[in-house]
Amino acid sequence: MLKLMKYEFRKTWFTKLILLGITAVAEIAFLIGLYLEKETTLGLSVLLLVFLALGGVLVIGLESVVTLHRDLNTKQGYMLFMTPNTSYSVLGAKVLECSLSILIGGAFYFALGSLDLTLLFAKSGELNRLWEIIQDFLSRMTFANRALIIDMEGMASFVFCLLAGWILTVITAYFAVVISAALLNGKRFNGLLSFVLFLALSWFIGWVARIATASIPSINVLLLVDGAISLAFTAVMYVITAIIMERKLSV
Repeated sequence: MLKLMKYEFRKTWFTKLILLGITAVAEIAFLIGLYLEKETTLGLSVLLLVFLALGGVLVIGLESVVTLHRDLNTKQGYMLFMTPNTSYSVLGAKVLECSLSILIGGAFYFALGSLDLTLLFAKSGELNRLWEIIQDFLSRMTFANRALIIDMEGMASFVFCLLAGWILTVITAYFAVVISAALLNGKRFNGLLSFVLFLALSWFIGWVARIATASIPSINVLLLVDGAISLAFTAVMYVITAIIMERKLSV
């Protein structure tokens, strides 16, 4: 499994390196704008860093889906399924590598954002107001029609729920890609049908999660339960997808 994970990482490392390089440039621009008091540079760098934080994790997940599609639809990628590894191992390596990359990427951008905010308010001499401003901003946000609780536990629960949900989205996309390659291959509009299937599954899972958490009054508990539901569905989707791969694509 570890060798397969290393193989998956090698197929996606260049994109991750590009993201890291752009982030480094944006961070340098932020520090220059901050300490030289160049407002235009500071503003543009902050916008770029926010975009990278939101889009970087998204790109990691999307590239993993594209990589699976390429593996299932090209001769070079299809050779992977001719190695002495089960489809469970091949898919498991993809899921684990992508999940770890998403978690590490999310933690990295969260830590970088926290550091930059601290530097920004320390420079302006208003560091003591940082937490108040964060609280005021987050107090305007809601989840499932409930106001977020602004404390470290609430923020950690929200991040956990967000990352678990994105991992589930990726594995659901895996399932749609495998269905397209295994059961809809050669059929008209197979790509469109698999995309519709992905949307339908995402809606159904979201509906189940809303029903399961509707009576939970605590927002922190709701976020944790919602994240746990996402991870449970991730496990189910992995097993189903691996079974289809093993029976329809394994050679």
